[in-house]
Amino acid sequence: MSEDLSAIFSLVSMAILFGSLLGYAAIKFATEDDPVAEQIDALLPQTQCGQCGHPGCRPYAEAVANDEDEINKCIPGGEDTIHAMADLLGKEFIPLDADESDVIDTPVVAYIREDECIGCTKCIQACPMDAILGAAKQMHTVIVDECTGCDLCVEPCPVDCIDIIPEKQTQQTWVWTQPNGPGVSPGEMIPVRNIA
Repeated sequence: MSEDLSAIFSLVSMAILFGSLLGYAAIKFATEDDPVAEQIDALLPQTQCGQCGHPGCRPYAEAVANDEDEINKCIPGGEDTIHAMADLLGKEFIPLDADESDVIDTPVVAYIREDECIGCTKCIQACPMDAILGAAKQMHTVIVDECTGCDLCVEPCPVDCIDIIPEKQTQQTWVWTQPNGPGVSPGEMIPVRNIA
């Protein structure tokens, strides 16, 4: 019986000791991160393009989490990101807040005309995705798989040798568009003539 009491006493004392250590650590090493802002930041495309009016995706996520900005400002994320943020925050969907000229239907990438590039590295410094490869006074090129087409590298180029072009279609990116007409919507009847 005394062995049982000593085991229970030692377990309770260890629980109190470890609980107080965990409580002290939680207070001492507490962070000010907002978990909602982290969840919103995880939904954003991380292009750091600044098209939303904030210097990057994390500041935009914090502004949305604090109700300082709307959920419809992320142009690269498009309507899919707006739907995901609306679901996360329990808000209604708001259409994308962009001019028609800002919204791009097809994916685009930066293209450097390499014979005109002087190797100034200003585009490398401007690219938030590190999608431009090159060195000082050497030719630069774009890593197409990394480029998001955010257009931030075009303005700093002193010789204007960077173009934003539509991404080439491959077998992996090609999609058959559904034709318009009868039978497109579920439950819609397709007219059939009886020849008999």
